[in-house]
Amino acid sequence: MIDVPVLIVGGGPVGLTASILLSQHGIRSFLAERHAGTAILPKARGINARTMEMYRQCGVEQEIRDAGLPVERTGLIVWTTSLAGEEIERRVPGRATAQNMAVTPVRNCLCAQDYLEPVLRSFAERLEPGQLRFNAEVTAVAQDALAVTATVTDRLSGEETPVRAQYVIAADGTQSPIRRMLGVTMIGPEAVYDSVNILFKADLTAWTAHRPAALYFVEQPDLRATFLTINAVDRWGFLVHSLSAYDYTPEHFTAERSIALIRQAVGVPDLDVTILGVSFWEASARVADRYGHGRIFLAGDAAHEMPPTGGFGLNTGVQDVQNLAWKLAAVLHGQANASLLDTYHAERQPLGVAITEASLANSLSMGRTARQPDAVLPRPEFLNEQGLIFGASYESSAVIPDGTPPQQLDNPVTQYVPSARPGRRAPHAWLERDGARLSTIDLFGLRFVLLAGRRGDAWRAAAEELAGPSYPPLVAHTIGAGGPLTDPDDTWQGAYEIGDEGAVLVRPDGHVAWRSPGASGDPAGALRAVMEGVLGRAAQPAATHLAER
Repeated sequence: MIDVPVLIVGGGPVGLTASILLSQHGIRSFLAERHAGTAILPKARGINARTMEMYRQCGVEQEIRDAGLPVERTGLIVWTTSLAGEEIERRVPGRATAQNMAVTPVRNCLCAQDYLEPVLRSFAERLEPGQLRFNAEVTAVAQDALAVTATVTDRLSGEETPVRAQYVIAADGTQSPIRRMLGVTMIGPEAVYDSVNILFKADLTAWTAHRPAALYFVEQPDLRATFLTINAVDRWGFLVHSLSAYDYTPEHFTAERSIALIRQAVGVPDLDVTILGVSFWEASARVADRYGHGRIFLAGDAAHEMPPTGGFGLNTGVQDVQNLAWKLAAVLHGQANASLLDTYHAERQPLGVAITEASLANSLSMGRTARQPDAVLPRPEFLNEQGLIFGASYESSAVIPDGTPPQQLDNPVTQYVPSARPGRRAPHAWLERDGARLSTIDLFGLRFVLLAGRRGDAWRAAAEELAGPSYPPLVAHTIGAGGPLTDPDDTWQGAYEIGDEGAVLVRPDGHVAWRSPGASGDPAGALRAVMEGVLGRAAQPAATHLAER
């Protein structure tokens, strides 16, 4: 019998990230992955800037960048009749504009999943107290009011090991056996279109090096396909879209036929091509009606199946477990009421719905469901979804409202206006410490952080009073008061909309839990009430309105 606080089912990016985060929160976990090792096909590739912020805070950012491609080698999106033929259009993704990149100190990264997973696995295995086991399939789960019991079967020996866990994270993919065991209802269309991914080796630099892109779309009357950049030299993915609409079946994709299609799309009949792997899949746009089922929580593709058009699947999944891990840790450490775990669904499921709908709209705008004789360019939102990447606004009992209204944007998919309104991602602002520049983003991750204005020493003292095992770790900074953190550009208080005596409390996942525009007559009591409310240990305190500033 293995007795562990958290059982993680699935060893892809979502499960591995969950293992990393739980270890860094001091929580033992046991990860079971049915496959023998990490991914052997590229699958997902794009890691957006918000996700890279999280990996930066975890300490694994540079290892991921070293495994991926420099941004300058993937800066475009290109449409062609063939790689060697006429170029139809090229775009710089909206996410890469100077205005959009200014909202974060972190750049996105292109790192194919078969390069990413070994990095995450190695990092997770170096951390304690997490454990990882591959060739281990969870074949049964049952839960009661006290725990979850599961059976883990060794796929080589057939040996069964019982596991008892207080909680389970099901990160076991689009076909999630755990989700099926639970009988979860999925909302949205299934099998919207079908595709095939072909991993191949060929030198394409003659047609790509002068226009480095993450994606090269090929538009022909009898072939609609995409070249996916893997190493930008001789390792590529080739995605053929809408198989049924073009009368293709999986049986068509022999090695010889796959090579012929790649040569047709490149426009070079004698190109030297080696096929490395072929996989078929169907795109769906479905979201679980509930992310939490008793002591079992769905994350990643188990919770939301979305078309890959826009690259949100992996990013949404790992941000799911960023949201969940600190809450599990607080509950398991005895620092929060179990009701805190209900906020995982309240915060992440509406966002999952919005992102899945946007991904489907991207796909439909590109004609994925019908035969298209002419090139079909995507809607303007495609790869310009800045609002979806940074603009999530959580509403739950783990957020203390301040009475300010939500932002009204013309297009919340593309538009992002930084805000420290409770529930929003805490904005990036440049600071200095010991003469070195750092971002507010670098202060967050794995603990609560209180940021106080230049005359906010009373808030910092209040935070220090809460230090101890009965609360999650909390660190406080007074910025611009002659201490180690300064604001040379005099911008951070404006970005966070507080006065010199105000303060903002940021959660371990980088979202604002609460803010006070100014001083309090009882800062220690006010902050204690806020923490009690966020952690589900007491009724939420009354909102502190910015109008009182």
